[in-house]
Amino acid sequence: MAILQLRAARGWSLKQTADAFLVSSETIASWMKRVDEEGPDALLQLHQPVNRFPELVRYLVQRLKVLCPTMGKVKMAQTLARAGLHMGKSTVGRILQEKPAPPPQKDAQTRTGRVVTSKYPNHLWLVDLTTVPIGSGFWCSWFPAALPLRWPFCHWLAIVVDHFSRRIQGFAIFDHEPDSLEIRMFLGRTIQAIGSAPRHLISDKGTQFWPGKGYRSWCRRHGIRPRFGAVGKQGSIALVERVILTTKQILRELPLVPLRRQSLRRELAAIFTWYNQHRPHTSLEGNTPDEVYHLQRPANRRPRLEPRGRWPRTSPCAQPRTLVAGHPGDRFTICVGFHAGRRHLPIISLERAA
Repeated sequence: MAILQLRAARGWSLKQTADAFLVSSETIASWMKRVDEEGPDALLQLHQPVNRFPELVRYLVQRLKVLCPTMGKVKMAQTLARAGLHMGKSTVGRILQEKPAPPPQKDAQTRTGRVVTSKYPNHLWLVDLTTVPIGSGFWCSWFPAALPLRWPFCHWLAIVVDHFSRRIQGFAIFDHEPDSLEIRMFLGRTIQAIGSAPRHLISDKGTQFWPGKGYRSWCRRHGIRPRFGAVGKQGSIALVERVILTTKQILRELPLVPLRRQSLRRELAAIFTWYNQHRPHTSLEGNTPDEVYHLQRPANRRPRLEPRGRWPRTSPCAQPRTLVAGHPGDRFTICVGFHAGRRHLPIISLERAA
């Protein structure tokens, strides 16, 4: 900045200034451009601190910790110094505590469409299809070892989830990949059973939903606005995909997936009832889908049991904060029940000991 100020005071040209300070004319021109566009402070700003080590050094330090987990930061700094890389022990310790950088997010301008946020029950539903293998699965994906995606090798499962409450509104089982008409009939039965149609219905761009005119016409007749997830993008309908994953993990507890459709329907009905009534949901702050959907008082908001005898009643507890039921120092026992007699669907409760 002092060079540019002297140039202005003397009235030098670019060449005269470059010759006086032994730099090129292009350097002086780039300084002037940066000052004109970004102000006088532009010449004093650096892209990163001069004492910051590059990402390669961070990778080497973290990799060395993986290979030698018992090596402390002091010993690691001394070992690297002997190898020719001199770093302070505090620098090594700071690098070891750093978390991996989050993946870059797309710019907001690249997003298409308007984001819809559910504000009340039955405002936004999600629907998706999946296959439930029977026996040992599908073997592999090439002919002739591949098995056809239909019964008796697998069932097709359709699930509808309410986004606001995470409640499973309905499901249907098919012995083959359903077409658009079968999906519309399933959605119609779900709406009739619930007694209300959603404002928005989100699905992927499968052949049952996109680009068929029948599905869009059906949505218009029911006052539903259809929306679609991104093609080939994982997480575009993440909520219903997570419900499907949970369902398959629970089905894994069975000795064998039922071959008959009615038997599988009974198992899934028990699983989804337990899921809605008894399984706490993290995104709902530990509440169950039925409690949120039906606006019930959450079980974790009731007065709590306090086993610590000298714990002050006015002292706070872990979230969510509730009052103490009875007196501190209560003794209780744990009771484990099973929904519909299924041992993979536990119902946990606490009862005061006599």
